[in-house]
This record gives sequence, structure tokens and C-alpha cells, in this order.
Amino acid sequence: MASLQASPPLKALVVFRNRIHKELIRSIHVYQLEGGAEEVVEREYLFLENLEYEEMKFLGKVFTLQKFDVSAHFAGMANGVWDCIYVFNMDLDKQPNLEMIPEDLSITRNPKLASIPSLSNDLQMIFKLGHKIECGDPSKVLPKEGEEIHSDVGHLTQRAQHVPVLDLNSLPCSGSDNEENNQNAAVIHRIEAERLVHVGSVLLKWKIAGVVEKKQKRAATKDIARLALEDLAKYFDLPIIEASKNLKVGLTVLKKKCREFGIPRWPHRKIKSLDSLIQDLQGEVKRQLEEDEAAAMAVAKRQRMIESEKESIEKKPFLDIQWETKKFRQDIFKRRHRARALENQSRTLSLL
Repeated sequence: MASLQASPPLKALVVFRNRIHKELIRSIHVYQLEGGAEEVVEREYLFLENLEYEEMKFLGKVFTLQKFDVSAHFAGMANGVWDCIYVFNMDLDKQPNLEMIPEDLSITRNPKLASIPSLSNDLQMIFKLGHKIECGDPSKVLPKEGEEIHSDVGHLTQRAQHVPVLDLNSLPCSGSDNEENNQNAAVIHRIEAERLVHVGSVLLKWKIAGVVEKKQKRAATKDIARLALEDLAKYFDLPIIEASKNLKVGLTVLKKKCREFGIPRWPHRKIKSLDSLIQDLQGEVKRQLEEDEAAAMAVAKRQRMIESEKESIEKKPFLDIQWETKKFRQDIFKRRHRARALENQSRTLSLL
């Protein structure tokens, strides 16, 4: 990053955070020029969580369309979609309270500020001023938050909450008779629209890069270690993906636990197949009871055998379905196939 030219002495600094995009920061710097004049500079930054901070190309002045009054701002004041998070005013805060600086703006707690010298240099000046005064004359007392010193009265009075005449981030009142304010509002919204398009493109690239999305929190190691075979058995009737979601562990972790318990394959398909056979046999028992009681008893016996086999697989999921059950299942498949073929054939003949 190219080194910045030496800036004039800082007179005031006001920092805002966007309440919709928390990573979007806007700052207004007031510098003292020779001859008593002031220079107001407005900047915008992206405070990226997993990358260095980035100063954005500012598309135009928004907050400073009207004459900027730093004394009207205080931490916690809302201005449209922006929240004021820090205010420094040399006229009022000759003894800056370092404890009031947010953590994101603290040069001692946030080393990533070094990537944006245009803001960090001014914060460094405020830090040095506050540290120098604390070390030089600790008897001086800082004004409390929300209070203002009046030299002409000699006592502390509450600072009145001042809201700007024009909300710089929303439409003006329809009944306003101030033509200049209406013109300013139109310029504001045009600039805001252009700026938000630029911000949206930057954030979209950031999200595509996988920086914004947080990784899904993994299950704690101790919780994974506590998983027993009984815990897994509760979800044998579900596909392995749904089982992993219910157990709140990753699919790879669940497969690893299966190998620990000697389960070569998740038994969902085997149990589902046995359940289907049991349902078919239940319907067959009801039908046979009306025709042949002996046949119904034989079918019921087969049903009990398959139910017992299902219970064994649930307890020992590494077991395979018995050969007799596989043969019985194959016979059912053949019967169903023949029944469908005869039904299709009868439909075809009825159309001729």
C-alpha cells in the first residue's frame, strides 16, 4: 500500500457503523488547516473478518452535504442506517478517554487497523494524546459520557440528543417547504444508490470467496466419543444422512463410528426391506384368515421369524439378511411382477 502524505493536525473524528452490513464503516475526519480553516474528509472501509481491512473508493460526500457539525454527534446516535460508534472532538475532548474507544478501533487490541493508515494514523494520534495526558497529569478528570463541558458556566450539563434536520439515509417529509433540502435529498439518494451498488458487488465477491459464510459448528469431541451403539440404533430406520443430522455429527464422523462398532454398511436398506416384508405378511394373514386358517397360521409364523430377524439386525447391524428370507423376498418380487404383467395384458386386450 502506498504511503499516505502527512495529514494536517486532526481536530475531530466521527465513526459510523452500518446496521445492515456490520462490516461497513464510515468515518469523517476534520483537520485543522493554517489560518484557522478546516478540511472535512469522508472515508469508507470494509472491516473484513478473515482478511485485512480495506478502504473503499468513496463515490461522493453524503454526510457532509450539509455543513457537518461534530458537536451534534455522540456514540449511540442513529442516522438512518448508520449508528455512531465513536466521536472525538478536540474542542471538547482535550483529554480523550481511551476506554471509550470501541475494540474494533483500538490500535492496541486490533492490529488489522494497520492495513488502513488513513484511519489508523488518526486513531494513533488520539491514543498518543490520551496516553500522554494520563501519564503526565493523572489528576485530570475526563467528562462522563453524555456530558459536555461549558467553560462560560463552569459546570457540567447534559448534552441534548441532537438529530440532524435531514435524515441522510431516508426520504424527506413530503410536506417540506425547504427547496434546498429537497435538492440535497435527491443528490443523497442518487449517491447512496451508486455507493450501495459498489458495496454490494464487493460483498458479493467476498461471499463467493467463502469469507462471509461461517463454517458449521462441529460437534464437540467429547460428545462424539460418548456415542454408543444404542444411540446409533435409534436411527437405523433412517437414511445415513438424516441419521447424521439427528445425531448432530458429520457424515464422515458417523461412518467412522460405524467402523468402530464393526458395521460395514448402514443398515437402513436391510431394515426397510424387512419392514416391507412384514407389512405384506400382515395383509396376507388377514386375507388367509377368511379362506384357510392353517395357511394363515403358516404366514403368521413367517411374519414372526422376519420380525425376530429384524430385531437381531438392529442389535447386531453387521448381520446380513438370512438366505431363506432373501429367497422369500425374491418370490414376492416375482409374484408382483407376474401380477403387473397380467394386469397390463388384460388392459391391452380390453382395448382391442
